[in-house]
Amino acid sequence: MIPSLPESLLTLPLCHRGYHDHSAGIIENSPAAFSAAIRAGYGIELDIQLSQDGQAMVFHDHDLEGVTDETGPLQERTAEALGRIRLRGSTDTIPTLAQTLALVAGRAPLLIELKDQSLTMSPTNGALEVATVQALAGYGGPVALMSYNPDTVARLAALAPHLPRGLVTGAWPPEEEAAYGAARCAHLRAIADYDACRASFISHDRADLNRPRVAELKARGAAILTWTVRSLEQEIQARRIADNITFESYPARIPA
Repeated sequence: MIPSLPESLLTLPLCHRGYHDHSAGIIENSPAAFSAAIRAGYGIELDIQLSQDGQAMVFHDHDLEGVTDETGPLQERTAEALGRIRLRGSTDTIPTLAQTLALVAGRAPLLIELKDQSLTMSPTNGALEVATVQALAGYGGPVALMSYNPDTVARLAALAPHLPRGLVTGAWPPEEEAAYGAARCAHLRAIADYDACRASFISHDRADLNRPRVAELKARGAAILTWTVRSLEQEIQARRIADNITFESYPARIPA
């Protein structure tokens, strides 16, 4: 049986990379952003990458320079070294997934995106998937896993069939075809691997929610999440189709 999303991941709006506010020193994917989300009563969406020594690290980009003063690929640093790197404008450093799980401790539902480690949306070596499942062993809070890469989601289905999993999906516009190829983007755009991945949900680009494939999956019982909502007006529009939202830059409404 394919596990469904926990109810809290369908009802509580999900803070995109935590409830961050860079002007206040609360940086995306940081302990401060996760604590802020918990205080506000929201769920949390976060990203993970793999360290050089095989640890799941909470970080969005492949390279460090976006939110730190360091440069180069995250994967060339150990978890210990990464844990000493301060997030720019903050006193926080880069956390591991295990540290984040200990901080959250079930107080907010977690939607965890495994970033594509192949950089080509092709089969991965499975190391990040293994590290993620190991970190989650024994965790009792509501959680679900997702990735753009269908191979990652399929690996998660094999490694941890009890954990809810889904695909991150979207329009895959022409500018992305230069990186991944037109044929691969067409395949991903069609959400063709949904059944093969044994997924129970998609998290789809807000601007592309009217795609017929989204309606088809919803009619079949798939949960539909959407990203990234940045205003109340966008939220109202998105909720006409989506069951829940990933949001930032404004206070999303929490259902009564």
